[in-house]
Amino acid sequence: MSDEDSVKIETELLVSEDTYLTSGVHIGTQQKSADMKDFIYKVRQDGLYVLNVQKTDERIRVAAAMLARYDPKRILVVSARQYGQRPAREFSKAIGTPAFAGRFVPGTLTNPVNPGFVEPEILLVTDPAADKQALNEALNLGIPIIAMCDANNETRNVDLIIPTNNKGRRALACVYWLLTREVLVARGDLKDPADFKMEIEDFEAKL
Repeated sequence: MSDEDSVKIETELLVSEDTYLTSGVHIGTQQKSADMKDFIYKVRQDGLYVLNVQKTDERIRVAAAMLARYDPKRILVVSARQYGQRPAREFSKAIGTPAFAGRFVPGTLTNPVNPGFVEPEILLVTDPAADKQALNEALNLGIPIIAMCDANNETRNVDLIIPTNNKGRRALACVYWLLTREVLVARGDLKDPADFKMEIEDFEAKL
């Protein structure tokens, strides 16, 4: 790849490629599912599958544009994963959406007598495996599902895949931070991404 090509890619990404790489967004698992093969860039010598950050970047843009069209109160973000809980809550606060961070109570989307009952029009999950209960309930309702998917995830019930390391603390903070910023820009709440005052660190789970 020439220097010119490298610069071209750099300017097209939402953040520098270095930001994605230092956050570990590209570091997948040692297993890959057939569903995720199109998002895998290569396999490392240690057996870890490397995700294509350009595709991650493209999908964040698409997801943000999609989410920006919904009433924020009708978007639900869910994260059972420990490192996804703080990023999901920060996204929820900034965008104005409900969030379930931690255990998802069965019947939250399908049982009106459930104290936490909500009726979203679109679901965002951190991991389709860890957030399976929420995903299945959304599936029953026929609402769109956006999911952050690692190299090993099964994705047949996901409408929009965001390929990313969905287990890493910094990686999840980076993707949720970018998604938050881009939704605010797409909604017109921010004129310019540079106006977004939060940093990746603000989304990062505490150790």
